Amino acid sequence: MESLISIRDVRFAYAAGDETEQPTEVLKGISLEIQKGELVAVLGHNGSGKSTLAKLLNAILLPTSGSVQVDGMDTTDEARLFDIRQRVGMVFQNPDNQIVATIVEEDVAFALENMGVDPDEMRERVDEALKAVKMYDFREHAPHQLSGGQKQRVAIAGIIAMRPDCIVLDEPTAMLDPQGRREVMKTIKRLNRDYGITVILITHEMDEAAQCQRVVVIDHGMVRMDDVPEKVFSKVGEMKQIGLDVPQATELIHMLREAGYPLDPEIITEEACVDALTELFSQKS
Repeated sequence: MESLISIRDVRFAYAAGDETEQPTEVLKGISLEIQKGELVAVLGHNGSGKSTLAKLLNAILLPTSGSVQVDGMDTTDEARLFDIRQRVGMVFQNPDNQIVATIVEEDVAFALENMGVDPDEMRERVDEALKAVKMYDFREHAPHQLSGGQKQRVAIAGIIAMRPDCIVLDEPTAMLDPQGRREVMKTIKRLNRDYGITVILITHEMDEAAQCQRVVVIDHGMVRMDDVPEKVFSKVGEMKQIGLDVPQATELIHMLREAGYPLDPEIITEEACVDALTELFSQKS
């Protein structure tokens, strides 16, 4: 696979509040390669640096040292800032902070108008983006009439309309109810699968991370783990030491294994857990 984002020995420190304080270093030498077409979850407890990392990926923040490159372009190169942000779009935690218009389709078109996109092409992009997130039937609705999950899908459509190679979502389901979370995760996976968009999902929801192809665990500004979900979540003790949970299915399997039952430690879904337990009990009956 071809690399889209290269993060090389990146450090980042927030400036001190006054001259007597030291800068607060949040990232401490992170190196990662994000490949085109990947669906990557970034996990970490509060204050781990995961949201700071997200903002470095499209130059909202710039590294204190090290480099972040997007498709070969360095994020510190001001002349390439527009190109970088066209390739990497950001979706934030609160969709209300990204919705600026009073009609859904006008909101999705907002960035395209600022970019000077031709009206005919703009109409095509807006319709395509709304269809991609299953919100086309709501195109003439007022955003304030939508549910939280629907608003977040509109915010995602606004990014899709810009046709980025990558979307970074910073805790996109944190303010949503379970139904809204399911809607957004379904949309994220569809965009990755059907449109080939690279997705980087910053989350604290273990079950969401388990649906991704790769999980990166950040702890105190450093990469602690980077592997497929099955491998990461099988390290239950290490995850808990960091202060993170594992999917409920994995937790149950871990408890049964400690009780002496021969079960696969890499089970992370409810379906796989049910299958494993059914097989185990059938052998004992």
